[in-house]
Amino acid sequence: MTSPQPAPTVGLAQGSALYIAAVLGTGILVLPALAAQVAGPASLLAVGALIVLSVPLAGTFAALAARHPDAGGVATFVRLALGQTAARMTGYWFFFGVSFGAPVVAMLGAEYVVAVLGAPGWVAFVVAPVLLAPSFALNAFGLKLSGRVQLVLSALLVVVVVGVVALAAPSGQAANFEPFLPHGWAGVGTAISLFVWAFAGWEAVTHIAGEFVNPRRTIPLATAVAIVVVGAAYLALQWITVAVLGERAGSGPMSAVPLLSLVEAAGWSGARYAVAAIAAVVALGVLNAYVGAFAKLGASLGRDGDLPRWFGRGAESGGLPRRALLLVGGLVGADFTLMVISGGQLTPFILVHTSCMVAVAAMRLLERFSVGWWMSLVSAVLVAGLLVLAGGTLVPPALLAVAALVVTVVRRRRRESHRRQGDLQKKRKALA
Repeated sequence: MTSPQPAPTVGLAQGSALYIAAVLGTGILVLPALAAQVAGPASLLAVGALIVLSVPLAGTFAALAARHPDAGGVATFVRLALGQTAARMTGYWFFFGVSFGAPVVAMLGAEYVVAVLGAPGWVAFVVAPVLLAPSFALNAFGLKLSGRVQLVLSALLVVVVVGVVALAAPSGQAANFEPFLPHGWAGVGTAISLFVWAFAGWEAVTHIAGEFVNPRRTIPLATAVAIVVVGAAYLALQWITVAVLGERAGSGPMSAVPLLSLVEAAGWSGARYAVAAIAAVVALGVLNAYVGAFAKLGASLGRDGDLPRWFGRGAESGGLPRRALLLVGGLVGADFTLMVISGGQLTPFILVHTSCMVAVAAMRLLERFSVGWWMSLVSAVLVAGLLVLAGGTLVPPALLAVAALVVTVVRRRRRESHRRQGDLQKKRKALA
């Protein structure tokens, strides 16, 4: 007699917190200053444009996740629309992409902490694993616990944004908004390309859609809440960055830690320690959201035979994908080791290609001419532009796509071999 599976536990509050962490991400640590550097006050237009442009992409993922809540997430959407081989490609891009993204997020948070505290650079390689460990420990106990922690972390993120803006606002100067377009519209375009990565992440939560209570209602609402919160947070940070730092944004001795410049403008003596804590909270929130999502994806790949089936346990709603979580930990550990050896950082390029795949799948899965269908159409056009910007970074996903094709060929040959053996055995029995 099988024991009943735990019921879904993620409600609107926790779901919104997961979306906010996945999308807001580590971009708040550096992007406002970098955008101000390349576009000046007009960087506010770039933020506004990305908020508008992110609506169709977020709406596409919300519509699909609400209709097809499965641990496979985008891989499931693609399988339903384009077949198993395309789904395997998408699953590989996402799953093996997180092994690059997780240590990058940890290192961004660690380097921020080290820069703020003035510690030697090598200390970042010690701090990064400390930031990685809690996400794996929390997700080993499932979303019931990690979701509650995520709610606290995302609430802290919102408090951080409000606090930084409130503290730095008195130091703002209207003169810093003139001229409004110091680098022309080309600068705004560059700022938009920077913020594209800040408004990515909607696809990650699709892998835990099955853990949502009443996903058809909760997922669209959580997505809407996240769009509002993330958009407001980036607009507020961009405005205060321009108002306080002006031409100094993204340059000078504090260019690596622009939040510190903002907080110190308020004359707060504990600014350094507060900003170090902010960086740690941001990294923890992002890692907690992504590790849980991709552990679910790994379990779904095992369930579908795209990874060894031993990893498939926990793919069902309410299940604990601990075996897949171990695999994610191994991949992240291997990538982090390579990062330490090389001293370099890896760019999260996988999401560009997979977002395009999801947009194409959505147009075939969603009801024609429905709101979700139109959103997927718009997002497909937008992501096509991102593919052009990605350039040579599409080589790794191309290699993973080849690996998925190889798996398909090997499976077909095995099936044909088994079929021939079966036919041969039947003939032998008939002759006997």
